Amino acid sequence: MTQKEVPIRSVETTFRMLEALRRMEGGTVSAVAERLDIPVSTAHVHLNTLRELEYVTQDGDEYTVGLRFLGLGESARSDVRVADAAEPELEKLATETGEVAHLMVEEHGWGVHLLSATGEDAVPLDTYAGKRIRLHQTGRGKAILAKLSEERRDEIFEARGLPAATPNTVTDREDLRAELETVSERGYAIDEGERIDGLGCVAAPITDDVGEPVGAISVAGPLGRVGVDRLSGDIAEQVLNTANVIEFNLNFS
Repeated sequence: MTQKEVPIRSVETTFRMLEALRRMEGGTVSAVAERLDIPVSTAHVHLNTLRELEYVTQDGDEYTVGLRFLGLGESARSDVRVADAAEPELEKLATETGEVAHLMVEEHGWGVHLLSATGEDAVPLDTYAGKRIRLHQTGRGKAILAKLSEERRDEIFEARGLPAATPNTVTDREDLRAELETVSERGYAIDEGERIDGLGCVAAPITDDVGEPVGAISVAGPLGRVGVDRLSGDIAEQVLNTANVIEFNLNFS
């Protein structure tokens, strides 16, 4: 942001309020005001405006994020070409492995979850379309980071930090850099319970026709069942093959 660009605080407050409502799964005016540390009157004006515009709903004293955002979300997803190329291949991958397959893209230094497909043995996870995840905490994120320039990586690390999600998260920049070199050499990333304790995954990047990362796919399952050996063996091979098909469909179809 340049010196001449001044953020519009009322817009910022509105979006902070929507994020708070999402995290709270709904709340009253006073609860939202307390959470954001703003006057109740300010919260009331913003929430009523959002209700009139049909972006939030009201049931008694409780406000919740409305379904009108679904249209915006689907429109945004339709602009991401990799989602269309990946969707049928993710379904096949999930069926073949029996686990859950995911697609993530990077935006503003976050990993943004776009798609999931579930096999017959898949465990329920906390992912949903639009969920933002720190890149260094996941196999998919590390697969994307491995394809980015050092300059872009450093920008992301400065902006988002390297906090731990579990005791297994790599939080040292030099250790992470060394791991990303390994990911780049072998073509896939492994996650050993780095975002969710006990969950493992193997991920591969999706690149465009000039080698820039446009996303990453993964297969995930409980480490007690899939194991690191299998993740880095037959599942890694399946993920890499699927990534190649998606890249071909994306770049040459």
